[in-house]
Amino acid sequence: MTVIAACQLGPTLGDLAGNRERVAAAVGEAVGHGAQLVVLPELASSGYAFEDRAEAWASGEEVDGSTVGAWQQLAADHGVVLVGGFCERAGESLFNSAAVVDPDGVRAVYRKAHLWDRERLIFDAGNDAPPIVETSVGRVSTMICYDLEFPEWVRIPALAGAQLLAAPVNWPASPAPEGERPGEVVRVQANASVNRMPIVACDRVAVERGVAWVGGTVLADADGWVVAGGWASEDEAVVTAELDPDQADDKKIGGLSDIHADRRPELYPTTGWVHPLT
Repeated sequence: MTVIAACQLGPTLGDLAGNRERVAAAVGEAVGHGAQLVVLPELASSGYAFEDRAEAWASGEEVDGSTVGAWQQLAADHGVVLVGGFCERAGESLFNSAAVVDPDGVRAVYRKAHLWDRERLIFDAGNDAPPIVETSVGRVSTMICYDLEFPEWVRIPALAGAQLLAAPVNWPASPAPEGERPGEVVRVQANASVNRMPIVACDRVAVERGVAWVGGTVLADADGWVVAGGWASEDEAVVTAELDPDQADDKKIGGLSDIHADRRPELYPTTGWVHPLT
């Protein structure tokens, strides 16, 4: 079993130094709970609700900049794997990115492929599939927020052998029926279950330029059950639980059934398919 912490934070828009301090404190708390893997929200470095690309550019940093460098130091000091979202400048491009770091340094950078709403007016879309990184806690993959809405995208790392998916997210608040989990959480559960792969989605809080957030940080096991979090919240929190990445190596779901081996891709054409009339 692996102790995993998701740090549900409320970053301050444009306050890069303050946000680094907030992350450092949360990571310290997570390590105090025994965390071996720590996940941060989407754009934890900078905040989210930019007015335009120019404002976002001013909060952007290169991979070798101060924020990811500070995260590397935290990973080295505490002996943890850390996955967090940051505003990445790369040449003339600007990406909504996630870094995977551990005591050895930056292991991977993923650039959000599916841009939500006005993000497409600010960021460039990434074109690379979610990475899979061999770490001390297993084979970890990452993607960001709206990427989770596309089952085909989640299945890519699952089929490639990922044992755990760590997803920084910023879920804008939306109404849910009383007593029901937020829809975003339900979709995380579904993705985990249909791929037999634990998923950690780390959300944010704190209203930013009129945007409120679900605060629905959730840790789901390979059967899709919530082991921690999963309810809407307005509070910062370090949500911690044990998950077993090795669950992802067993795709059996009962008797002779195997959730991946039983796939029939030849029946799943991506274009040109029309159901015959009966």
